Amino acid sequence: MRVSVFGLGYVGCVSAACLASLGHEVIGVDVNQVKVDLVNDGKAPVVEERIGGLIAEVVRTGALRATGDVREAVMGSDVSLICVGTPSEPNGSLCTTYLERVTEQIGAVLAERGGRQTVVYRSTMLPGTCLNLLVPILEKFVGGTAGVDFGVAVNPEFLREGTSVRDFFDPPKTVIGELDAASGDMVAALYEGLPGEVFRVPVPTAEAIKYADNAFHGLKIGFANELGAVCQALGVDSHQVMDVFLADRKLNVSPAYLRPGFAFGGSCLPKDLRSLVHAAQRADVSVPILSHVLPSNADHLQRAVELVERTGKRRVGLFGLSFKPGTDDLRESPLVELAERLHGKGYDLRIHDANVSLSRLLGANREYIETRLPHLAQLLADSVGEVLEHAEVCLVGTKDPEVLSALPHGDGPLLIDLVRLPDADARRTEPGYVGLAW
Repeated sequence: MRVSVFGLGYVGCVSAACLASLGHEVIGVDVNQVKVDLVNDGKAPVVEERIGGLIAEVVRTGALRATGDVREAVMGSDVSLICVGTPSEPNGSLCTTYLERVTEQIGAVLAERGGRQTVVYRSTMLPGTCLNLLVPILEKFVGGTAGVDFGVAVNPEFLREGTSVRDFFDPPKTVIGELDAASGDMVAALYEGLPGEVFRVPVPTAEAIKYADNAFHGLKIGFANELGAVCQALGVDSHQVMDVFLADRKLNVSPAYLRPGFAFGGSCLPKDLRSLVHAAQRADVSVPILSHVLPSNADHLQRAVELVERTGKRRVGLFGLSFKPGTDDLRESPLVELAERLHGKGYDLRIHDANVSLSRLLGANREYIETRLPHLAQLLADSVGEVLEHAEVCLVGTKDPEVLSALPHGDGPLLIDLVRLPDADARRTEPGYVGLAW
């Protein structure tokens, strides 16, 4: 394929050289003439493992060249890969100036080019940037319709500086945010033969995936460093701790706990986080990430309360009360906390949990509920139907089959989904349904 790559920084330079090595005919484009000259001389404009030899080879064979002429590049390619920078503004917002400028330049050339060109954004940008900002610019300059007269896709990169060439040829995944199938096909063809799963998703999803990755990477580094500082203060070998931690592929290094849902609770996580943060404070170790996990959890629970408040309704039903499905453990259950907040605000509340019977609660479990929700006996309903008949708004905090089979579609109370119901995708089109975080 004939490919133009806009921006010859780390991402653009590596992408251009690697695509050329795969057999594509690549034109690199940059406003910096020094970078253009270096590439045309077979030299890398960045310092990076393997990139020097790779550029020398693909330039020698004629598979890669560089130019500062946007018109020349667009006219000589079928796919334009945009890799310009998106730095932070002083207030932390995303700077889209370079994206807008190159989009205008490409659009102006496409207006006279003829034939279908696919514009692929590889720069990191927030969800909505492509469809709400860049596509309108292209359509204005081209005088046509995206997905019809020209293609548009978002193709985030997952290259680490220092190992970016290796990462290109052995990617963890390939993500293609496609405006239409033809645009996605063009991007998929660029990487044909490379390993790793290919995900073809809507454009905003592709934009968000890059942020999910980087936020989690930062979180992991911060978590490991904070835990290391606490371990050092307590005289523990942090690397030994993490070696054992990482060996757990069922819960720790796994998809476990990484699906948006309701707040966490129970008899372990809250108390252990509190005690760990307290130990850090006693040792004068600052742990801002760990110390904000519980406040973050509380904020997430508050979102559910606010969803109820926005409805303006007063009669509320709650399905689920225990910490985990299939148990009657109420200790630090987020659903108990939710019920307590709603009851305290004067909502007329009814609760159904098939596993919770006040007469069977014993010991610490009973003591906890008598302290937090002493009026539980008056709030519990014997059946799903009783709650549905009472409620104007229902909060669904369980996937109990009995509850799922009884939930209405369309008519009936408003549904606030706390657990992402199995048919959530279908229900999202219904006016009486809202998901907590989806």
